Amino acid sequence: MLFLHGFPEYGAAWSEVAERLAADYRCIAPDQRGYGQSWAPPEVEAYGLRHLVSDMAALIDVLGGPVTVVGHDWGAAVAYGLAMFRPELVSKLVIINGVHPVPFQRELAAGGAQTSASHYIHVLRTEGSEDRLSANEFEKLWKLFSARMDLSWLTPERLKLYKAEWSRPGRLKAMINWYRASPLQVASPGEPLTDLPPLPRDRLVVRCPHLLIWGDEDTALLPVCIEGLEEFAADLTVHHVADADHWICHQQPDLVAGLIGSWIETAPS
Repeated sequence: MLFLHGFPEYGAAWSEVAERLAADYRCIAPDQRGYGQSWAPPEVEAYGLRHLVSDMAALIDVLGGPVTVVGHDWGAAVAYGLAMFRPELVSKLVIINGVHPVPFQRELAAGGAQTSASHYIHVLRTEGSEDRLSANEFEKLWKLFSARMDLSWLTPERLKLYKAEWSRPGRLKAMINWYRASPLQVASPGEPLTDLPPLPRDRLVVRCPHLLIWGDEDTALLPVCIEGLEEFAADLTVHHVADADHWICHQQPDLVAGLIGSWIETAPS
């Protein structure tokens, strides 16, 4: 099983879930490009999706794939990319509070609730945002991380580990470059974008079995972002968790690991 973390985490984000699955599966949770101790090239264009997918495709080749890919947040974007563009490498796909590009772009452009929730992307993309987020011991990054959600799992000891990773030279800029390199367009609240080029929907389909685990109290990614997902995943299973938010993997690791394990056992190969 290949576990792909999101922003602003690193491979250790999966420790609680992976340790509960490790007795039955070989669990690999790398630091993705620009994060943790991985390679962090300075150029924005180095963080385009094709490069991020190629990194993980190369890792799967080394592992002797295909594998089950599990993605959260930005890790979900790479996981979807693998499933859509390198389907021979992905046997099963698990997404946890992450979004498919077509429904997500639809909501980002609509000018509604998700546009407002994602307005921070404009802030991250501005020049020097990494300096502002890192000031005063990452005070503003911490506030962005919490964003009206339950961070009781983030103990002082664990936060210290996160800050150590964020403090590596050039690391925070590299992490934010994922946002800068993304082609997704974000409207202003109440001002929908109506002239977006059409996405190649026929190329953006998931053909393998797909499980979506969704914490319903997520305030960063709203449930409207998964409406219509079945159009792009014929073999889709959705499990809603009412009392969890974006950080469900930390809040309820027993539940998440149990859902993944039981689904893998019953999903077709």
